[in-house]
Amino acid sequence: MAGASKGEHRIGLLNGFAAYGAWGLVPLYWPLLKPAGAVEVLAHRMAWSLLFVVAALLFVRRWAWVGELLRQPKRLALIAVAAAVITVNWGVYIWAVNSGHVVEASLGYFINPLVTIAMGVLLLKERLRPVQWAAVATGFAAVVILTIGYGRPPWISLCLAFSFATYGLVKKKVALGGIESLAAETAILFLPALGYLLWLTAQGRSTFTTEGAGHGALLASTGIVTALPLVCFGAAAIRVPLSTLGLLQYLTPVFQFLLGILYFHEAMPPERWAGFALVWVALLLLTGNALHAARGQRKAAAGPAAAVDTPRAKTPDQASLEA
Repeated sequence: MAGASKGEHRIGLLNGFAAYGAWGLVPLYWPLLKPAGAVEVLAHRMAWSLLFVVAALLFVRRWAWVGELLRQPKRLALIAVAAAVITVNWGVYIWAVNSGHVVEASLGYFINPLVTIAMGVLLLKERLRPVQWAAVATGFAAVVILTIGYGRPPWISLCLAFSFATYGLVKKKVALGGIESLAAETAILFLPALGYLLWLTAQGRSTFTTEGAGHGALLASTGIVTALPLVCFGAAAIRVPLSTLGLLQYLTPVFQFLLGILYFHEAMPPERWAGFALVWVALLLLTGNALHAARGQRKAAAGPAAAVDTPRAKTPDQASLEA
């Protein structure tokens, strides 16, 4: 049994690395889709993602959730909100990468856990420990310094962070699996996306059929690029502890940041380095606090009190890691 458990854990880690690594390296992919604009790429991503996710659901034969969801208007409304928010997130991210703002986009996913915690305090009335307050305050100071460095607020980073944090909050309330949730969201987005693509074609502005078969295939593969990392994430989530996934999630912005600096050669003046350094300090505080809390919960579970089945509220750290 121990060998099997270790094997499952190893498979989970590999899938986690694959998921977060793919999300981290995706800035290499979006420029390949030029001359398609960000909105056209976004529409293709919506449409093709639904087709690939439906194919995955056909393979695993998971359809019972559809009937349940259709009988729950409130959950359907939340799915629609999630679809709208992730549309903003995807669109801004694609535009940012193809406009030379990879580093600023990576900052959005660095500060996302801090935004998630701030939303927990403001919207869910959660209480923070002193270390968590210090992390949030440090993150706020970083944004101020970066605003001075950029000569404007880092709106790309803030838009990505707030949209993804909102998306995570809504998805918690919907309580659907990753593949199922993406299927429902893209089903809502499919007709508007298809309508826009047909309108582009009618206007003679679509690149899908005018830039060659290779370009068309790349646009179609946006569905795979969206769905495959999510499948890997799902395989990791059921095999490795939440604290491990929380650490792995930082692979994505780290890869994006390194690509922005080393591959796309984006400028990093001293004030931007200072801002990023403060963000990383905040994340170290947050991660250390989350790991300490996880160790405390494991010790408590191993003690005599573990026999009592008492519900325990999630900490803001856990909520941010699950988003």
